[in-house]
Amino acid sequence: MGKDLFKSAPAVNISETVENFNVELAAPGLEKTDFKVEVENGILSISAEKKAESKEETTRFTRKEFSYSSFSRSFTLPEHVKAESITAEYTNGVLKLSIPKKEEAKQKAAHEIKIS
Repeated sequence: MGKDLFKSAPAVNISETVENFNVELAAPGLEKTDFKVEVENGILSISAEKKAESKEETTRFTRKEFSYSSFSRSFTLPEHVKAESITAEYTNGVLKLSIPKKEEAKQKAAHEIKIS
């Protein structure tokens, strides 16, 4: 059995506020340049690819063999978001995306109706 048998995609948290949808993807050990985030036809795709070079020091018999890992996650976006205004940042091993809602989709705060 090879390593690929247990390959899995990073864990994702998705939350919603009045203004945005927020996506947090746990991907420690990567650089922000390893990620590719794009939207096409209402699908948000997040992928990453990490390659490590082979290194061998014969005097100490230390060996690091090729290491390669990648993943891809896709999510269908609701129609009421501003796909062109999505922002992303990668800090402390977590990729965070903020997906703003269109004005008409923002929920108004509930108000109490007094009974007379």
